[in-house]
Amino acid sequence: MRVDVHNHVIPQAVLELVSAEEAYGVEIADGWWHGPDHVPFELLPTFSDPATRLADLERGGVHGAIVSPVIALFMYRLEAVAAERFARVVNEGLAEFCSAAPERLRFMASAPMQDPEAACAVLSDAVSLGAVGVAVATSIAGRRLDEAAFAPFWKFCADRSLPVFIHPCYNDQHPALVPWYLQNVIGNPLESVIVAERLMCSGVLDAEPALQIVLAHGGGFLPYQLDRLRHASQVRPELAAPVDTERLLERFLFDTVLHGAEALRFLAARVGTKRMLLGTDMPFDMAVADPIELLTDALGAEALGEIAESNPARTYPALR
Repeated sequence: MRVDVHNHVIPQAVLELVSAEEAYGVEIADGWWHGPDHVPFELLPTFSDPATRLADLERGGVHGAIVSPVIALFMYRLEAVAAERFARVVNEGLAEFCSAAPERLRFMASAPMQDPEAACAVLSDAVSLGAVGVAVATSIAGRRLDEAAFAPFWKFCADRSLPVFIHPCYNDQHPALVPWYLQNVIGNPLESVIVAERLMCSGVLDAEPALQIVLAHGGGFLPYQLDRLRHASQVRPELAAPVDTERLLERFLFDTVLHGAEALRFLAARVGTKRMLLGTDMPFDMAVADPIELLTDALGAEALGEIAESNPARTYPALR
C-alpha cells in the first residue's frame, strides 16, 4: 500500500471547539480559517471529511495516509492546562477521522509540548487510541527541542518506538521573509535545518539511540548544507568536539515534499532511498499534486515502491 506520511487534517470536533470558544484565538469566517499561528486558509471539505480525503488520495495515486494535525492546531501559545485539553480533543478527533477507514488511515498525535510531562501523558493516551507517531513543531513557543526540559519527551518516544514528525512552524523571527510568502518558501526549510543540526550538536540523538525522527520537506536545507556543520565543528571553538555528521544523518528520515525531480535525485544520492518516505503536504496549496508521477520520473519504479510502501511500513510497524 502506498502511504503518504505528510498529510494534514482538522477534525470536525476541533472546528466546533474553536468556533465555540474565543480563547483559542481562531475565527472561522466564510469558510476560511483565521488565527495567529498560520496564514489564512480555506477550509476545504477534505480537511475534516474522511471520504473526501480518501478520494483526494486516490486521485494522487496514493492508497493511504498517516495524517497529522494542521500546524495551527499545535497551540503552544496556550497555558499548559488549556493546551492539554485541546491536544486531547485533537487526538480524539484524529482517531475518529481514521476510524472511517482504519485499513487506510492512521494518525500522528498532537501533544502539549509547553509541558513535556503532560505531553507524555497525552501521548500515552493517544497511543491507546491508535496513534502511530507524534507531530511537533520545530520550536515550542520560542523554545528549542534540544533544551533539557524536553528530555522526557524524547525518552518517551524512543522507549515506545514512536516516530517523531517535525514540521516547520513559527517563522516570524525572520522579518526579511515577510514578502512573497518567503516565510514558507525559505523559512520552512530553514527551520528544518535549525532543528536537525541543534539535535545533532546538543547530544539529544546520542542520548536516545532508538529515536526515529522524520523531517518535513526533504529535510529543508540539511542535506545540502550538512558538510558546512562538519567543517565548522572541526575548526570552531563554539563546538566542543567534531560532530559526526554522517553518522547522525542516519538518524533522520525525510519526506519527499520537494516539488522537483532534481531535488529528489539529490536527496536520494545524499541520504539513500531507504531513508525517504512519500509525502504530499495535502491538502494545502503547497502540496505536491502528482507525487507518484514525480517520484517515478525522478527515481524510477523500484525506488517508488521502496519510498511509498516498504519504508513507511518499516517506520510505522502498525501499517504491516
